[in-house]
Amino acid sequence: MINTTATNLRKNLFGMLEQTIKYNEPVTVSTKTGNAVIVSEEEYNAMMETLYLSSMPGTKQDIIEGLQTPLDDCIDESEVTW
Repeated sequence: MINTTATNLRKNLFGMLEQTIKYNEPVTVSTKTGNAVIVSEEEYNAMMETLYLSSMPGTKQDIIEGLQTPLDDCIDESEVTW
């Protein structure tokens, strides 16, 4: 994570935005009244999707169980009917 001040951000805005977009590296901007974080649109969308899925009852537990399932216990992708 990049840490900067509002003054430094103004001087290097384009470069910091490019770095945030290209590398998904958040920028924390410190001001006298508090801090703000700049994230790429891709990272923001991923966070929103995670929050959405986590808010659905049972979905979070289903994902955890799926991650813990050994691959040998899973069916082959070619057998899945969409």
